[in-house]
Amino acid sequence: MTTKLPVLVTGGAGYIGSHAVLALQDAGWPVAVIDNLVTGFRWAVPEGVPFYQGDIEDGALLARIFAEQGIRAVMHFAGSVVVPESVSDPLKYYHNNTAKTRALIAAAVAAGVPHFIFSSTAATYGIPEVSPVTEDTPQRPINPYGMSKLMTEFMLRDTAAAHPLNFCALRYFNVAGADPQGRTGQSTAGATHLIKVAGEAALGKRAGVEVFGTDFGTPDGTGVRDYIHVSDLANAHVLALDHLIAHPADSLTMNCGYGQGYSVLEVLDAVDRVTNNTIVRTLSPRRAGDPDSLISDNRRIKATLPWVPKFADLELIVAHALNWERKLGEIRG
Repeated sequence: MTTKLPVLVTGGAGYIGSHAVLALQDAGWPVAVIDNLVTGFRWAVPEGVPFYQGDIEDGALLARIFAEQGIRAVMHFAGSVVVPESVSDPLKYYHNNTAKTRALIAAAVAAGVPHFIFSSTAATYGIPEVSPVTEDTPQRPINPYGMSKLMTEFMLRDTAAAHPLNFCALRYFNVAGADPQGRTGQSTAGATHLIKVAGEAALGKRAGVEVFGTDFGTPDGTGVRDYIHVSDLANAHVLALDHLIAHPADSLTMNCGYGQGYSVLEVLDAVDRVTNNTIVRTLSPRRAGDPDSLISDNRRIKATLPWVPKFADLELIVAHALNWERKLGEIRG
């Protein structure tokens, strides 16, 4: 049984971070949160979890948190995630995602924190020549978002070689859904995730859904993606932390997806089935840089961790997302 060490979750008031906090709590880990609340929500952090409103580049604040909470591991989710914005404002992404993470890693090294788990992305692969993609697929990001995350992977690799720190970089595919118990979910206004957008359309919060591209080299011409339930993703982080503690000489880089792809139209059809309604679809030209298909080869994570997804069902992911979307309307009044 792995000793459950105190964990600091950065961005723990955001979408994926808040699910990681719940997963850690549910598994009995002591947890604290830092979030600047630029895109996160204070109410997303459970009662009783030590919360620090601040920035991850504030070295003095991090030193205080590490000391006050006895932190021995960092789960790092804080950052900016909107790909088109990264193209129009690259320096924001290199600041928020790369420079600030450098400050966080430096603070962790200074405090002697031995374990670091990083929220990376399949966007580091760019437009892969093959799908499914393995962890050894060449990483050629085509936007500053993907590059900012890849630079962090390099920083962690080099830091782990020079200091007593091991890390796990989890490369996410398309994260969707919400906590099955309705405790948290995707709450950001103006989110661009397909299932979130479709849920808003299904509940009348949007007029419809814009489908970008119908001429991809896929069976129905729309882009194919690997959708992973956010609670399965959060659980993978907890299992990765177990592994890092049990194997201090190991560092890991792993894809996090189901290895199953669905097209945009298949996702919208699933939303229609769950709601017994029909979303209005507007067909538009494809966006620059969208790959035809992006599916994970997840053999490495399944071979390394005892990770058994519980929610690998598209309609279940959609149902959980819709349940949260309804609840979000109540929270916001």
